[in-house]
Amino acid sequence: MKANYEIFFDELIKHEGGFTADKLDKGNARGDGFGNQGSTNLGVTALVWAKYTDKPAPIEVMKKLTKEDIKPMYKEWYWDAVKADHLQNGVDISVADFGVNASPRRAVKFLQRVAGASQDGSIGPQTLGMVHDMEVPELLRKYAQQREAYYRSLNDFARYGKGWLRRNEEILEKAMEMNYGPR
Repeated sequence: MKANYEIFFDELIKHEGGFTADKLDKGNARGDGFGNQGSTNLGVTALVWAKYTDKPAPIEVMKKLTKEDIKPMYKEWYWDAVKADHLQNGVDISVADFGVNASPRRAVKFLQRVAGASQDGSIGPQTLGMVHDMEVPELLRKYAQQREAYYRSLNDFARYGKGWLRRNEEILEKAMEMNYGPR
């Protein structure tokens, strides 16, 4: 829903944290596309920031990123990419958040899988209809299960899995709370 972008962004920043240059993080390994060393700040990799701004994103640039700098990018590249404005309360933040971790296309395919829609990675009228036909709690639980299975399948789960699972659980809790209040 349109009103939920702020909730999504606040949850995202809570989970993404600040600056890192972890060489074992695959997102950092690719650098910025201009030959600069990789890093991440507020969940934005140097490669993503370089593509978004069409400028190099060396560590000095990445360290200076602010929430205000990155907020429009998250709206355009993740929230809008999964058509979150057209999804139910909680479903919107769940799908957009997973899109940040796994790509918007994969996040949509997982939503389509849960809803029984054709998995083409693009939200259209059929997907929206099938998603809206589902009970929100069931959809959210099944989507969280799909996220967990994906995380567990990754080679670097041993290193990052605890954080990914915590994030998944906290997003599920927030999504449920958006519909039914605190538990």
